[in-house]
Amino acid sequence: MLYQVVTNEWDETTYVPTTLGNVLLAAVLIVLLAMAVFFARKYASRQAAPREGKKGLLTVRQLTFCAMSIALGTVLSNLKLFEFPYGGSVTPLSMLVICLPGYFFGLNAGLLTGVAYGILQLIIDPYVLYPMQLVVDYLLAFGALGLSGIFANSRFGLIKGYLTGVLGRYVFAVISGWIFFGEYAWEGWAPLPYSLAYNASYIFAEAAITIVILAIPAVRNGMAQIKKLAIQ
Repeated sequence: MLYQVVTNEWDETTYVPTTLGNVLLAAVLIVLLAMAVFFARKYASRQAAPREGKKGLLTVRQLTFCAMSIALGTVLSNLKLFEFPYGGSVTPLSMLVICLPGYFFGLNAGLLTGVAYGILQLIIDPYVLYPMQLVVDYLLAFGALGLSGIFANSRFGLIKGYLTGVLGRYVFAVISGWIFFGEYAWEGWAPLPYSLAYNASYIFAEAAITIVILAIPAVRNGMAQIKKLAIQ
């Protein structure tokens, strides 16, 4: 069995990955990274390291930055400034860190980082009521943070990319709340308005904090320098 059905402290029936399930998830994560490394090395002799905004396969250098973002984002995701009862929390910039590979290297790197981060979140802290909810909440919602790569070459690309990634995550979080968590809607609320409000409360709270920080010139200039270092 890849998962087991258990009853949590709120008497909810949840699906928790078994040891075999966690091994499989870890294997998928490793395979994704290994495939990226393989293709990067295969084509390393044919092309120079991509310059800023150039589309192409990831280099080992880029994968290193992606892995660092996943690791740092995972640490920050566990430093919760505020946690909501039915999932979701405000963290110190964890979404920004996961958006950075997309801003540095483009859409491919962003999506790879987001999906890998989602798999790692599922392994570390699963909250699954339905099997399809796993796909929406962990693969699609976190993967959507990689949409930051759409604006890798744009003026103010970090802020525009971050907001796009956050909106992508919000859309999938709303879908999940509407379909899978509608029974927890506040009294007098229909499932969809409840999901819109509930997920906005933590996702946009963290986004607002992040945007304020990014508006500081020293922070913005620092991010630009990090990007230059990453794409050299």
